[in-house]
Amino acid sequence: MYMMNEALMTIGLALLAYIIGSIPSGLIIGKLFFNTDVRLYGSKNIGATNTYRVIGLKAALPVFLCDVLKGAIGVLLFSSLGPIYMLLGGILAMVGHNWSIFLGFKGGRGVATGLGVLIALSPLVALICFAIWGIIVYFTKFVSLGSIVAAIAGPFLMWFTNESIWFVLFNALAALFVVIRHRENIQRLLAGQELKVERVKRGE
Repeated sequence: MYMMNEALMTIGLALLAYIIGSIPSGLIIGKLFFNTDVRLYGSKNIGATNTYRVIGLKAALPVFLCDVLKGAIGVLLFSSLGPIYMLLGGILAMVGHNWSIFLGFKGGRGVATGLGVLIALSPLVALICFAIWGIIVYFTKFVSLGSIVAAIAGPFLMWFTNESIWFVLFNALAALFVVIRHRENIQRLLAGQELKVERVKRGE
């Protein structure tokens, strides 16, 4: 009976992590407070970057914070069950963000949610990755490029800071996940057609 209850609790937490990750922060904040569907403009993505392009920092910042929080909650839901389960919660939150049940299994790129997972696992590595992202975005104005490089740096930083091997492997998987989700951005970067982090007109 104990094992059955534990299994049911794990399944329940897994579903909760996915559902929390699925909450489309950009869509909700854009529509509820700014009467704007960010999916209709810019890159048509629901994340903080496109929210900034379409509405501005006043909307992008809360979207970013909400998406980060989703990832952190996914990890912390499983904090009493050990590192492997914590990773499971983080993965499910990212899956929810990228393939939201509320958006017909579509969603964002998962970078901010992944940062939230990283913060919950290793604040130091998260800080370094965020600094790498910020420097690249500042000088290039390409959020996608900063996200890809920071994600790839993640597993190496986990290794160099002597974090759990499970955390290293997770970050390697997460980096691959981010690169795959950004494959169209990579093609546009190589073709010189990628959108920069700048405001767009609503008609665009």
